[in-house]
Amino acid sequence: MVTIGLMATLHAAPGMADEVASFLTGGLPLVQAEKGTVAWFCFRIDESTFGLFDAFADEAALQAHLDGDLAGALMGHAGQLLAKPPEIRTVHLLAAKLPASTPTP
Repeated sequence: MVTIGLMATLHAAPGMADEVASFLTGGLPLVQAEKGTVAWFCFRIDESTFGLFDAFADEAALQAHLDGDLAGALMGHAGQLLAKPPEIRTVHLLAAKLPASTPTP
């Protein structure tokens, strides 16, 4: 059961939108290796704005994700890739429908 989520909005620095998209999609294998990350979505909102939504069973899994390789790499490259720091919010999930297994694009 998922109880907590993370929403993030990222604004690419001028001329860096393709690099941000590539960085995020390239992070999928890192997130797939995180046992506590139940769901992870990265998406493009407009030409230079991206979003992430993650779902976790508990606070420990959320913290493990924040301490993980993708988050560390993102923060390490944020000054180069992003126009401003990511806007990150923790949310408490009231209900969710998650398939047992869904292929990714």
